[in-house]
Amino acid sequence: MTGSIRGRLLLLAAVWLGAALLAAFLFISSLLEDFVTDRFDAEAAAIADGLIASVETDDGGRIELDDAPTDPRFGLPFSGWYWQVEAGDSVIARSASLLDGSLQGPVGNITGGRGVGADGAALRVLRRQATLPDSDSRVAVTVTAPRGQIDDSLRQISRPLGLALAVLGIVLAGASVVQVTAGLGSLDRLCRDLARVRAGTRDRLARPDVSELRPLTAEINAALDQNADLLARSRQHLGNLAHSLKTPLAALANELPPHHHGQTLITRMDRLIGWHLRRARSAGPRVLGQRTLVRPVIDDILMVLRWPLRDKGMEASIDCPPDAGFAGERQDLEEMIGNLSDNAVKWGHSRLAIRVTQTDRLIIRIEDDGPGMAETDAPRALIRGGRLDEHGASGSGLGLAIVADLAALHGGELRLERSALGGLAAILDLPA
Repeated sequence: MTGSIRGRLLLLAAVWLGAALLAAFLFISSLLEDFVTDRFDAEAAAIADGLIASVETDDGGRIELDDAPTDPRFGLPFSGWYWQVEAGDSVIARSASLLDGSLQGPVGNITGGRGVGADGAALRVLRRQATLPDSDSRVAVTVTAPRGQIDDSLRQISRPLGLALAVLGIVLAGASVVQVTAGLGSLDRLCRDLARVRAGTRDRLARPDVSELRPLTAEINAALDQNADLLARSRQHLGNLAHSLKTPLAALANELPPHHHGQTLITRMDRLIGWHLRRARSAGPRVLGQRTLVRPVIDDILMVLRWPLRDKGMEASIDCPPDAGFAGERQDLEEMIGNLSDNAVKWGHSRLAIRVTQTDRLIIRIEDDGPGMAETDAPRALIRGGRLDEHGASGSGLGLAIVADLAALHGGELRLERSALGGLAAILDLPA
């Protein structure tokens, strides 16, 4: 998750969103708790004020309650709704819900205090003290409400509040996913365009629709241009080197008699120069953004080989989809198919078959009906100069090795197997 920009953004959004919703829930719950408890306290205060107003002193100086609250909650035993009026150390009146019990609590005026009823239930306590008019007597009034009812009222409000915030969180999470996906959409398009460049379906990146990615796109396009320029210059240097080496060798070969022992050395040097130059070319950089159709290349190669095919009486068959494509330059594909086809014509008897299939990979099978080779000989045939029959058809023994190098350069491989025609099947497995 943390290895992805999208994952990091979504994780950060989830953390902040969760923290914000939790803080909102706690803050609103606190406000609701204050509201509910204030409502209970206000109701208890009104009852206490009514009790104080109902306390009177008779002609004998005895304190008595003239009028008791008529709220039915104070008539239910152990309901938690209690009231009690005290004068000094004696209780002059109490609610019917207390039965024969009494409320014991701290002295002084209290609002929102906590207490415990005779049944062990938690209570919210309000206590008021007052001095009676025209008398020095003081009375204390205590009114309680069951804490359970307050908590139930809070739960009835907190549940829909939590559900509403949860729904809001889901909506905001979905909005965050949409926002992050839309925000990174340009980066995804850039990645797809770069994959198309690498696959050869386009040669440059398109200008992105967001300004933040334009410098990156410009740098990548500049790197592509530099890659093409460096490859062109390296090929030019290799061509110059080949010319500078092969021209003196050709002149020397012309000066020596045909059967002179130096001709063997010249031939060997020419083979080695060709090997190293072509090896250097295949191991060097390749131009990105190139795509080559396979069928035209095969047609051109068979056109070049038409005379050797006719001279040997060989029949060539092609099975290639018209849209099959190679992610690379035409000359690299020509090098690979040309070497393998030439090898098949040299060793084949009467048939040359080229079959191309393409899914996520490009598979090119070039088969002949020649003598083929043993499975144990295939590795040696892919190394430079690794000819299996020094007295067979003419050649330098470099073709298969060069094809294997070029295939590896493009992320593919060359495999040698027994053909269904009886000869050799050279299989190119390349990126499509």
